[in-house]
Amino acid sequence: AAEQERIDGIMITLDGTADKSKLGANAILAVSLATARAAAADFGMPLYRYLGGCSANLLPLPMMNILNGGAHADNNVDIQEFMIVPRGMESFSAALRAGAEIYASLRGILSSRGLSVGVGDEGGFAPSLKSEREAIDLIIEAISAAGYRAGEDVSLALDIASSEWYDRERGIYKLRKSGEELDSQHLCKKICSLVDDYPIISVEDGMAEDDFEGWAMLTDRLRGKNVMLVGDDLFVTNRERLIVGCERGIANAILMKPNQIGTLSEACDTAAAAGYRGYTTVMSHRSGDTADSFIADLAVALGSPFIKSGAPARGERVAKYNRLLLIENEMFSPSLAGEFLK
Repeated sequence: AAEQERIDGIMITLDGTADKSKLGANAILAVSLATARAAAADFGMPLYRYLGGCSANLLPLPMMNILNGGAHADNNVDIQEFMIVPRGMESFSAALRAGAEIYASLRGILSSRGLSVGVGDEGGFAPSLKSEREAIDLIIEAISAAGYRAGEDVSLALDIASSEWYDRERGIYKLRKSGEELDSQHLCKKICSLVDDYPIISVEDGMAEDDFEGWAMLTDRLRGKNVMLVGDDLFVTNRERLIVGCERGIANAILMKPNQIGTLSEACDTAAAAGYRGYTTVMSHRSGDTADSFIADLAVALGSPFIKSGAPARGERVAKYNRLLLIENEMFSPSLAGEFLK
């Protein structure tokens, strides 16, 4: 089980396809992750320590999707995810607490205004609103009501998920819920306007995966604004696609979803390539996720500064946060560290 790369390589060879369509990336990944867990257990080590060694000593900041739109929700909001990033806290546990308090605060505000408090795929609320700006304004109000300061204690992040809107034949973005149609230039202007007006530190999938000209435009427009431009559909955790993006000078961060690439070895190779080229890594769950918490350990092992695990609600989301709390205790509690050393 300690021969991770060899075992992953055997499965890749048995599959024999470029996209793992014969055996299936999810099936291959299950075996790959189980292999790592077995090896860590055999060595008597926590998974994050086995995978990351002595350098695994930082916990990621949570990027919490607390308001949903797009394909993740049955409402009239086109942007897929509105996230909070509690980044002015002294510990992971304090950041998690802030996120949970803001989430509860937002629920109270929505309920008091007669808006839906039903949740989307990732635990975020999914009310019908007038615009993305109303969504952001509600979140900022919730941050303040919970006793925090937007832009200082807590920042915002967006997942535009623009590939969902892109009409390749016409080269335009059709926002399905509002009916608005935009070319790359006008979508870029729309995103930049939000970044200028709100404390947004991360924009994911601002342009469609094949709209390289749009990505170059957005990257150029936001250069110097200290904003992460995260590629999810753009890079699909694929080292080769990441290198192409780097050569074109587009984006500056990559979303890490191990099941997109299919094996732990390949995911780690992609993360290493990103770090070498100065791209930030953001560890991520999936919409149809399970209660498995492997990505929490992997985020710590790879030194990812951020993790997306959804809202502080629903068991499959909370499982990752609970695991990170345990890791924090192992790292920084003298009593628990002593037990581990025994």
